[in-house]
Amino acid sequence: MRFLAMNDPGDNLFDLTQAQWDEAAARAGESGHEIRFGRSSEEFAEGVAWADVLLAQTSTLYGRFPCTAPNLKMIFLLSAGVDKLRPFSNLPPGVAVLNNSGVHSRKAGEYAAMALLMLNARVPEMLAQQRDHVWQMLFSSSIRGRRVTVVGTGDMGSPAGRAARMFGAIATGVRTNATPHPDFDRVVAVGDLDTVLPETDFLILACPLTEATHGLITRARLALLSKGAGVINIGRGALIDQEALCDLLDAGHLGGAVLDVFTPEPIPRGHRIWTTKNLVISPHVSVDDPITYNPDSFDILWENVRAIRAGEPMPHLVDLSRGY
Repeated sequence: MRFLAMNDPGDNLFDLTQAQWDEAAARAGESGHEIRFGRSSEEFAEGVAWADVLLAQTSTLYGRFPCTAPNLKMIFLLSAGVDKLRPFSNLPPGVAVLNNSGVHSRKAGEYAAMALLMLNARVPEMLAQQRDHVWQMLFSSSIRGRRVTVVGTGDMGSPAGRAARMFGAIATGVRTNATPHPDFDRVVAVGDLDTVLPETDFLILACPLTEATHGLITRARLALLSKGAGVINIGRGALIDQEALCDLLDAGHLGGAVLDVFTPEPIPRGHRIWTTKNLVISPHVSVDDPITYNPDSFDILWENVRAIRAGEPMPHLVDLSRGY
């Protein structure tokens, strides 16, 4: 098979390298394949016309389709979300789109644990007081018994649920249907989301951005959260009404928020989100480990190649009709 690995023209921290490829192929017992590495538009155009398989971040592929790719059979995305590939009708006919779901789990659980403890301990308020040179004691209770609602029970949501339960919190998962999940005390269908928001102390967004989830957390839904509740977003910025979130934080209805994703990104200078009350920002770094990200992704790629060879379903095949 012929592989084209495209790297981001503006960021080399997560570059795919020959050494990573060789090590992963050795782990998988694979040989006899060809690979090219590209970065420029010219290298993409030449390589995608040659390759059977394209490997890239979704951000690297944004706006590159449609294109001439007569041999292309698979696009392997080094990301879990596929929203930046829209419209999917621009992709070559019959091409299989796969993601690297699974590589984010460890960091997602750690970030969720950090954010939950920060919000429960009122750290955003303490940081605000530090900036303002204010000494005022802010006490908090244990997180044990607090109610955590996680929207999305997949690669990132499941470890968030495990993290909450590790501290003794009660975790509710929200997914397409109410099928039970081992990482949650209970699961409700997304259609019943409004019934659990009023009893939620901490809301975690960890679902993909699709047509169904775009704007899922509206102003009305944020207002349903109990007074003093916290919000954590490690999914996509467009999952939530960002202006409404800022309004409810500044008004004191919500106690705090920890956000890793925004609309737009990067956040423009002077945007209100920089100064919103009790809001802690991280610049879209919550779930990506630069040491393990590419090796783990290559291992997932070979897992799917083996499935093709065995005539079995590809475990990371994206259902484009659902967007994940």
